[in-house]
Amino acid sequence: MSHHETDFQGDIHDAIRTAIEAAIPDATVMVGGGGGHFTIDVTAAVFAGKSMLQSQRLVYAAIAHLMKGDRAPVHAVDTLRTHAS
Repeated sequence: MSHHETDFQGDIHDAIRTAIEAAIPDATVMVGGGGGHFTIDVTAAVFAGKSMLQSQRLVYAAIAHLMKGDRAPVHAVDTLRTHAS
């Protein structure tokens, strides 16, 4: 795991999960990783009928504020899986 400098205070796993759950109703979110690099797995009904790219864009839009700036807490999403429920 690499290390990424950030000014973020708090639990970044909770922040990622909360941001996705706020943007995608009834989502089940699992977050792993650290050091700026994360693995995210999201299951939600909203993904039904959407392409993988469309589904992933919804997730990235939800966490964009956590990826913005040089010292953002999320440097990279190494793996993003989306599943329709």
